[in-house]
Amino acid sequence: MKIVFAVILALIISDPKEIAKVNTLKKEAESAYLAGDYELALSKYTILSDSLGIDDPAIKLNLAHSHYHLGDTAGAKSRYNQLATAPSNKLKSVAFQQLGVMSKDAGKLEEALQQLKSAIKADPTNQEARYNYEVVKKLLEEQKKQEQNQDQQDQEQENKDGEDEQEKKDQEKKDGDQGDQEKKDGEQEKSEEEKKNEEQQNQEQKEGEEEQQEKSQEQMTKEKLKEMGISEEKARQLLEAMRQSEIKYLQHQKRKPTKRPPSGKPDW
Repeated sequence: MKIVFAVILALIISDPKEIAKVNTLKKEAESAYLAGDYELALSKYTILSDSLGIDDPAIKLNLAHSHYHLGDTAGAKSRYNQLATAPSNKLKSVAFQQLGVMSKDAGKLEEALQQLKSAIKADPTNQEARYNYEVVKKLLEEQKKQEQNQDQQDQEQENKDGEDEQEKKDQEKKDGDQGDQEKKDGEQEKSEEEKKNEEQQNQEQKEGEEEQQEKSQEQMTKEKLKEMGISEEKARQLLEAMRQSEIKYLQHQKRKPTKRPPSGKPDW
């Protein structure tokens, strides 16, 4: 790989000073990357790739990795996408693998699964890509299961809310019917009481009228007796005498025998 790089570099750069500069930058970038100094590595690899135009897949891959380790997901994604069309299947597989990992970390499981599948397709021996593929597949299955459970719970809650609402409506209707019945019973009771009071008032009025009529009759009798010059006491005595006389007459009529008609003659 280093020999190929040197040949390519010799074809592109003929100035020995420039070749020495590129080799120095490359060594410094690799050392920084291996030491975990990704900011320095990123700076060196960027000069090599973008400023000097060195077309080395290893430089581009480490440049993308440096972006990734620094948390620059946008830069890393851009660099990995450039490598996804690389002629080397192994390099392409690593690029798709990293894109899949980034999509998984972002919660884009469907996208991650497709990218990891492309990584395995590009290089079936990429065990890390295969492992991540199985992990994402399992996460996706669990996510779908949770979504189904959530949908089921939402549906059950919706059904329960519907039942509670219907029960509430039924109770309101029942309370309304009960209220209407109580109102009706109250009106009926009130009507019967009013009717009873009215009958009582009519009876009292009738009794009052009869009493008034009796008083009027009594007053007329007194006035008549006064005109005749008979006192009330005398009138009572006369009435008592007439009553006694009537009683004696009736008693005499009961004792008087009834004659039988002559035999053989009609009774008329």
